[in-house]
Amino acid sequence: MRTMFRTIFVLSAAILLAVAENAFAEQTTTRLKVYIGGQQRPDLMRELFASYMAVNPSIKIDLEIGGATSDLHQKYLNMVLTAKDTTLDVFLIDVVRPAQFAAAGWAEPLNAYFGSSTALEAAMSHYLPAYREANTIDGKIIALPAFADSMFLYYRKDLLKKYGFQPPTTWPELANMARTISAGEHNATLQGLSFQAKAIEGTVCTFLLPYWSLGGEMLRDGKLTFDAPKAEAGLAMWRDMVNQGVAKKNVAEVGTDDTRKEFQAGRVIFAVNWGYAWNHFESGADTQVANKVGVAKLPAMDGGKSVSCMGGWNWAVSAFSKNKAASAALIRWLSSPETSKQLAIRGSFHPVFASVYEDQDVTKAIPWFADALPVVLTARPRPVTPMYKMVSDALRINTNTVMAGVKKPSEALAEIELRVGRAVR
Repeated sequence: MRTMFRTIFVLSAAILLAVAENAFAEQTTTRLKVYIGGQQRPDLMRELFASYMAVNPSIKIDLEIGGATSDLHQKYLNMVLTAKDTTLDVFLIDVVRPAQFAAAGWAEPLNAYFGSSTALEAAMSHYLPAYREANTIDGKIIALPAFADSMFLYYRKDLLKKYGFQPPTTWPELANMARTISAGEHNATLQGLSFQAKAIEGTVCTFLLPYWSLGGEMLRDGKLTFDAPKAEAGLAMWRDMVNQGVAKKNVAEVGTDDTRKEFQAGRVIFAVNWGYAWNHFESGADTQVANKVGVAKLPAMDGGKSVSCMGGWNWAVSAFSKNKAASAALIRWLSSPETSKQLAIRGSFHPVFASVYEDQDVTKAIPWFADALPVVLTARPRPVTPMYKMVSDALRINTNTVMAGVKKPSEALAEIELRVGRAVR
């Protein structure tokens, strides 16, 4: 009997010790919940987080994956952050969002997590200027750059070579090349041009690209400044692409990743898309265009200049997180040159440091990155305003209706001018 009680006592003690050890481990482990979008290479992000946890064993990262577009991503964050949910610690935000997040009080200002103003200034000075400025609102660092981006023209270099063409420098040149190649290929499924016209965030850039090319501006000192004739010329150019059969009739249903998938499947001659697409084109499991893809700066309007739209994403810490210091340490690592290099090599994400574009490992993996920096540096930011959502809604919804043939360009522009004017007055 004594032996039995002694055995029970030893087992009970062992169980209590195990429970105590587990409780201690839970107390010394910080769990961070990180939210990213479906387009932002969850597979690659998991590997990055695993690397971080390997050298920081007291940190456990739980990854949550959201929608595949900027709009779906933002809708989730609007819901969670409006509710002041304390379970979310770190998240990615679109480069157009810092002013909105600062005004809403959703992002923890990061200045204090650099130790001193000198250390802060030194750290921020290494980022590309546009991304440093985009994340600094009234002197507060709202987020840290994750990766840069710009819109590029992807083209089938095999088809252009076959017909004796060089990459187009104007949109009319592109249309003429697309018609010639399409006629020669006798392929009913081959589109001339794919671009974004669905009512999504990327369609804001579709509106702005030809408008900017002609010298148009949307906001100056926070107030509306609008050149309707230039904007109408831009919308008419896109609509003509549809009317001439260069772009497909239902382009109003095309989103960013639709363009990527269509080009990757070999069904498009020219495509307007972001830097992330290259990796899919060259090494995607189902790609039909590997080693057939060229990259160039975007064409200009006749009489205008080539302009790209600035994209990219930033790491932010929730203002409601219970683990702000640990979260800030994580995003400083995620926003480092070393991580930027890995994202470039393995995911074709554009670096946020000029030096990484010249890194030999990067240019070996993605040769055209050596020529990408000038385009990234000259890409223009979308209108910067705390009221960006209303500006974005006006531009993308009305551009979509023109591409769908529901409104004439002049009708859409009257609506844009009215809605944007109300939002920023």
